[in-house]
Amino acid sequence: MKLAKDGLPTVSALFVLFALAAVFLPWRWPAALAALCGLAMWFYRDPDRVPPEGENIFVAPADGKVVEIGPAAHPFTGAATKVGIFMNAFSVHVNRAPCQGTVDYLEYVPGRKLAVFAPKASEVNERHCVGLLTKHGPVLLVQIAGLMARRIVCRVRRGDVLATGERYGMIKLGSKVDIYLPEGVKLQVKLGDKVYAGKSPIGAMRE
Repeated sequence: MKLAKDGLPTVSALFVLFALAAVFLPWRWPAALAALCGLAMWFYRDPDRVPPEGENIFVAPADGKVVEIGPAAHPFTGAATKVGIFMNAFSVHVNRAPCQGTVDYLEYVPGRKLAVFAPKASEVNERHCVGLLTKHGPVLLVQIAGLMARRIVCRVRRGDVLATGERYGMIKLGSKVDIYLPEGVKLQVKLGDKVYAGKSPIGAMRE
C-alpha cells in the first residue's frame, strides 16, 4: 500500500513502538499498537490515480461527497462556479490538481474549526487557498479545516506548474475542499455524487 509522505513519520513511530512492545510487553500492548499502525496506514493511503483524457476536463481535487454547487466569487477568480467536496474520516486525504496550471496565488487564512456543514464554515474556518492560472482562466482550490481536522498540508509554491491529477497537499482527519471553476464550465456532477481525486471528472469547458 502506497502511503502519503506526510504520514510516514506517524506510521514509522507506531511501527517502532509495536516492535518494542512485542519484545518487552504483554501481548495486549503489541496487539493494540498493531491495530493503531494499521489504522494509520489506512488513513495515510495514497493510491495512484489516472486522470481521464481530454484537455478541457476538470477532475475532482479531493475524494468525498459533493455537498455544494453554485455561483460564487473570489478576488482571484472573479465570478466562478463553486463545487464543495466533503471528505470524511474514511476518505483518501491527499488532494490533487484539477487541471494543468501554474500556481499564482497562495493564501493561508487562520480561523475556526466549525463543522464544514455549518453555515459560513467556508468563510470563517481555517483554510488554505491555491490559485492556478490555466488556459481556461483562473481556478481556485480551498482546503478547509473542519471539526476534526488537525492540519492542512500544502506543498506548492508560486510558480510551480502542476499537471492534472498531481498531488499538492492533504488535510488530516477529513474536511472539505472547495474548487472555483471558470464561468462557462459544464458541470458533470450533482449534489450527493461521490468523487475521487485526480480521477472523477467534475466539469468540462464548453467547446
